[in-house]
Amino acid sequence: MVEGTMVGADTAWILVATALVLFMSLPGLALFYGGLVRARNVLSVFMHVYAIACLMSVLWLAFGYSIAFGEGSGVWGAIWGGPGKMFLAGIDAESLSGTLPEVLFFAFQMTFAIITPALIVGAYVERVTFGFVLLFSALWMLLCYAPVTHWIWGGGFMADGGIFGETGTRDFAGGIVVHETAGLAALIIAVMLGRRKVDNKPPHNPGYVMIGASMLWVGWFGFNGGSQLAADGGAAMAITVTHLSAAAASLTWALWERIKYGKASLVGLVTGTIAGLASITPASGFVGPIEALIIGAVAGILCQEMVGLIRNKLRIDDTLDVFAVHGVGGIFGTIMIAAFGQGTWLAQLGALAIVGVFTFVVTVVLVLVTKALVGMRVDLESEHQGLDLSAHGESAYDHNS
Repeated sequence: MVEGTMVGADTAWILVATALVLFMSLPGLALFYGGLVRARNVLSVFMHVYAIACLMSVLWLAFGYSIAFGEGSGVWGAIWGGPGKMFLAGIDAESLSGTLPEVLFFAFQMTFAIITPALIVGAYVERVTFGFVLLFSALWMLLCYAPVTHWIWGGGFMADGGIFGETGTRDFAGGIVVHETAGLAALIIAVMLGRRKVDNKPPHNPGYVMIGASMLWVGWFGFNGGSQLAADGGAAMAITVTHLSAAAASLTWALWERIKYGKASLVGLVTGTIAGLASITPASGFVGPIEALIIGAVAGILCQEMVGLIRNKLRIDDTLDVFAVHGVGGIFGTIMIAAFGQGTWLAQLGALAIVGVFTFVVTVVLVLVTKALVGMRVDLESEHQGLDLSAHGESAYDHNS
């Protein structure tokens, strides 16, 4: 990062954006996911998301930030950030990252390192051990998320001037770094874990789902608008197109649901919101309102069709549709950057392919290692009883359903 002069307006905005992105995980994602599961598993979902937030924060300080944004040298530095910023060594309140205090840039990026492994929770809820959640999430953030962050945002080999030329890979706020990696990891875990043995039931609390989605929508302004790292017109445009894409995708999801099934559901409407948000994320710094409407409108139908394909045709139990909504949405938005002429096809497709292969290999290896060390799946009795009681000794309601 280039040393410069701190700009108060930029600092104030990123302070707010950091809080907004954390708000996406706690309580937004927790409520969104918690409402979608059976009542006897809602606290386990809250526990997973909350514990991940705590653990990733400590690991980001210790190792993750340095891996992602440390300054390596030579060929190795294009792949891995190096140990220079472990535990924020040499960084104090006066250190700058561009126009921001570097400790604020650290905190903003930390909230991304929290929500990315937390997104994966949706793939394995209702049937996974708590030990697996913690150990896998820790290893995956350090060995998959942090290196990919370095490659694209930390000056690595896919950034500007890297293997894809001067413009590099265009990923404004995480279509590849966040949504492709989390979505693919979720799909892989769902396949390796296997389907739930207890009959699936409708979401136990659609109200939680709507409230959580609303929090995610508001928090996403910090996610995308904050990625401008400045209080300027670029941040304002990023927030505007984020909102428009979410609105368009919500409407097309509901319309497509009505056409296919005769009714539009609340859960469907707000899932469309998330699809629109995920899809605009990589493009939010590069497109205008019309392009945002197009991205959102297509995403609402595309992601809904992918849900049906994965659930019904492929019979993969990605419980809360992480890949279909987040993974496909992020990949689609990344491709649309090239389609709208804001990035090269080589850079966008090449980065998707490289990160996809890397995520697949690392996730498979980490699942096997973690499973061998702490186990992966709860027993059938625990799955029937629900993880709230069997794993955590608590119950959300007096009468579980």
